[in-house]
Amino acid sequence: MQYKDYYAVMGVNKDSTQAEIKRAYRRLARKYHPDVSKEENAEARFKEVGEAYEVLKDPEKRAAYDQLGANWKAGEDFRPPPDWDAGFEFSGGGFTEGDASEYSDFFESLFGQGFGSTFRSTRRSSGFHAPGQDHHAKVLIDLEDAFQGATRTITLHAPELDPRGHVVTRERTLNVRIPKGVRQGQQIRLAGQGTAGIGQGAAGDLYLEIEFKPHSLYRVDGRDLYIDLPVSPWEAALGAKVKLPTPAGVIDLTVPAGSSSGRKLRLKGRGIPGGNPGDLYAILQIALPPADNEKANALYRKMAQELAFNPRAGLGV
Repeated sequence: MQYKDYYAVMGVNKDSTQAEIKRAYRRLARKYHPDVSKEENAEARFKEVGEAYEVLKDPEKRAAYDQLGANWKAGEDFRPPPDWDAGFEFSGGGFTEGDASEYSDFFESLFGQGFGSTFRSTRRSSGFHAPGQDHHAKVLIDLEDAFQGATRTITLHAPELDPRGHVVTRERTLNVRIPKGVRQGQQIRLAGQGTAGIGQGAAGDLYLEIEFKPHSLYRVDGRDLYIDLPVSPWEAALGAKVKLPTPAGVIDLTVPAGSSSGRKLRLKGRGIPGGNPGDLYAILQIALPPADNEKANALYRKMAQELAFNPRAGLGV
């Protein structure tokens, strides 16, 4: 997948105002509209311009795209980091130009899942009183916070327009209580932290979507945790008790005799806590001692001579 420079597609600068971007879109839309244009590849260019405008016309999408695109150039191979939009505070949006399903894979990878229309507020105004709009943001926490609970200070970046029509970001800092047992993807609601209401309308809420920071030991799947556990060949073959780090502390784990690399050992209830706590799975990985001295070389040669072992027997060779 290739990175798309939406500013180059629109023929505008990165510091262009929203009004300048809108004028550029109108000009290009007239130039490449398939019903009237005689330009070569008019339909493809029309769709490309529509996709670029879908992002740049929305201060929220534009601010997130600008942060992501600081280190990329058009045409480069691109994969968005999972946390690329963490810390951005969004208040809605939705798709208003064209059919988003026809946009590129690049657009889909950034804005196709859980972005824009998914966050549209469902509140409705009544008379001169209107409730404020809900806001949403993704925040990264340590996995350990899900086991113990915590209070964390988070900083959110809310895109908005300055008086001249440029997109800027406003920062605000909040103290947030992380409940014990929180899951990845779960939302924490902060009442009244969205947009202020009109008249007597109540303020909107802020929903924080939880995502765990990458961990040096564990992988997360729902409430379950997975850890790769290195074992020696003799521990796997003969069985052994080995030390295993868990979020609650180090324990002794029994490795059954005759274990092979990739075997999963389940520790029930040692995953993320909750009413139905997850499990911890230790995935055995057989680690070979290096043959980096004469004694080690001699031992390997002795095993090769005395053990009738063909690791490729299952392949029929």
